[in-house]
Amino acid sequence: MKWSSVLFCSLFFVSVTAAGKETYEAKAHRIHSAVLTIDTHSDTPLNLLHDGFDVGKKQNQAKSGTKVDFPRMKEGGLDAQFFAVFVGQGPRTLEGNANVKKKALEILAAIRKSVAANSDQAEIALTPDDAYKLKKEGKRAIYIGMENGYALANDITLVKKYYDMGIRYITLCHTSNNDICDSSTEKKKGAEYHGLSPFGKEVVAEMNRVGMMIDVSHISDDSFMDVIRLSKVPVIASHSCARAVCDNPRNLTDDELRLLAKNGGVIQMCFLSDYVKKPVPNPIRDSAMAIISKKYNDFQGLTDEQAKEAWKEYREMGKKYPNKLATVQDMVDHIDHIAKTIGIDYVGIGTDFDGGGDLSGCRDVSQMEHVTLELVKRGYSEEDIRKIWGGNFMRVFRAVQKSAGL
Repeated sequence: MKWSSVLFCSLFFVSVTAAGKETYEAKAHRIHSAVLTIDTHSDTPLNLLHDGFDVGKKQNQAKSGTKVDFPRMKEGGLDAQFFAVFVGQGPRTLEGNANVKKKALEILAAIRKSVAANSDQAEIALTPDDAYKLKKEGKRAIYIGMENGYALANDITLVKKYYDMGIRYITLCHTSNNDICDSSTEKKKGAEYHGLSPFGKEVVAEMNRVGMMIDVSHISDDSFMDVIRLSKVPVIASHSCARAVCDNPRNLTDDELRLLAKNGGVIQMCFLSDYVKKPVPNPIRDSAMAIISKKYNDFQGLTDEQAKEAWKEYREMGKKYPNKLATVQDMVDHIDHIAKTIGIDYVGIGTDFDGGGDLSGCRDVSQMEHVTLELVKRGYSEEDIRKIWGGNFMRVFRAVQKSAGL
């Protein structure tokens, strides 16, 4: 056992100060262990497609650059996580649609295969109750989400088919427009529909019907407004922050937060530093990133081999020109703002680990308890923390399924 672990254990067992008051660390550990903890967005399946990565074995974050595996989930006290079936935006053609559907099914199969190979540590979860059951069994609950509705391949019947395969939410788009809606970060085309497309409106209705959660992260403000207007059930932002705290189009405005609360939905805090705190200018890194982005067509429409090479170069660039990371404290500033603006019942955690999520003080999933410690230090109650770590999200999950008669 490392000396750091010995010291932590000693501090935990000596959990009462001379004044008879529970220490912050002991209180955080007690609460973190007791509540259900769920992270609603990670891109870990990208790693499952790479040779040599075993999600059942503990990886070294500094060496591998990876953020999530089952041993580190256990170490960090993370009970459940949504693995994203992520597909980059490609050509919106018959060939492109056929290819993206094939890719989505490949990723979905890799998730199921990896979890099945480590059934002593984790299981696929399908309902809200599954996470609580698996927590009691000492296993990690792995839910599946889909990032980028491009994988629907302009085929409305795929919503139900993907649901039947275990997918429980779809992020309507990614960094570019697709056949469903406008993206918040589309650079080339600008707004195409000024919200949802006619197909996108069908998608919202069908997702409501089958019990699939609608994820509004990445979509444009107009698209958000359309979703809120049309959805008959609460929606989620699986990995976004507050725009009033960090002015980034990926984050929700205060007006959008108020509409989200009225809808009964939830916003899950993203750990990607650029969404948490305005980045410190880094022209050398920006230039290197621009070269990679140009080389790999803004990471869109890549073959599997090109995607692997692009991801490798991106990681190497990050090591050579490290960004100044936002901190856990910066991220909790967003929770503070949201709680003050719309209340504690509408906020949670969605790290975006393995997809850019990275905070000083929480570099990977093994350090998740540091979030709870900061919440304790700021005076959040155990019930508040229970809501943030999973209660709020599970409320939405249950409401969506109940509305669909599930």
